[in-house]
Amino acid sequence: MKELVRAAAVQAEPVWFDASGTTGKTITLIEEAARGGAEIVAFPEVWIPGYPAFMVFAGEAELPLVAEYRVNAISIDGPELGAIRHAAAENHIMVGLGFAERAGRSLYMSQAVISSTGELRIARRKLKPTHRERALYGQGDGSDLQVIDTPLGRVGALMCWEHLQPFNKMAMIAEGEQIHISSWPILDFFGASMMSSETIAVVNRAYAMESGAFVLMASQTISAAGRAAMSRHGVELPEFQGGGAACIIAPDTTVLTERLAPDAEGIVYADLPMRLLEISNYLTDPAGHYSRPDVYRFTIDRTRRRSVEYLDDALARSNERTSTAPTGKDDPAEATAPVA
Repeated sequence: MKELVRAAAVQAEPVWFDASGTTGKTITLIEEAARGGAEIVAFPEVWIPGYPAFMVFAGEAELPLVAEYRVNAISIDGPELGAIRHAAAENHIMVGLGFAERAGRSLYMSQAVISSTGELRIARRKLKPTHRERALYGQGDGSDLQVIDTPLGRVGALMCWEHLQPFNKMAMIAEGEQIHISSWPILDFFGASMMSSETIAVVNRAYAMESGAFVLMASQTISAAGRAAMSRHGVELPEFQGGGAACIIAPDTTVLTERLAPDAEGIVYADLPMRLLEISNYLTDPAGHYSRPDVYRFTIDRTRRRSVEYLDDALARSNERTSTAPTGKDDPAEATAPVA
């Protein structure tokens, strides 16, 4: 394990409804984080092409904006993600990216974790979009709960209110997560205390303490220009600017970074003392010595779910499994995986 890992979290405004423009800004921020010595940098939720806050306040008036937003969603194998992967490799930095993913005719709230060599290590979708988000985005499945080994430690990612679902947290804890990418939209924008920067800071500090991991919290901001971009076609948004609350939190809940002004764009940095993990894991490990498997059992179905399954493809996969598995067991990658 490395003694110190230099980490960064972004607090910035996307180029609204502009996949190409936000991709360019992403690369600029990656370069800035690398110049700051960061080995890993976290970006906000659906950073490309921005969080669709207008949907919370609009009815049918939102449809032209929805169409514009959908046009600017990006695909896993598209040029935008390709350019960002190249920038990660050029700058020798791991990148945790939030984006609106287009897959077929549907959109998903997605995160990518890209290695410092440009390899796409994680491509995951939000398991359950929250409230109005469900009108725009589809949902993920158990295969989207991923923690990976990296030279920096075991890295995972969740976004927004996924942090309020206890089973999500348990899945990440069980996988031994050490560095957690926590991606958020504009905070303090929606007029609810449950989405205030103060409340969400508490949520992230609790996550750090429960999981025994370092948390890299990234969030979006919105300016007057951003508000104007979403206040078209009859959509009315509240008079608001700001929303940023980026920080980096240690497993003992210490906030390791100074807070930027809510309307400021920038990057916060912290050196993560990785040996602190030994202390936090000594005190509590909900999937290990601090668990009660005789009382509770937790199971994750990691099967990748498909809306359309072609019979000839399913039959071919079934035949392949039969011919390569003399024990008669199913492919482990598609089996139900017990955890803790």
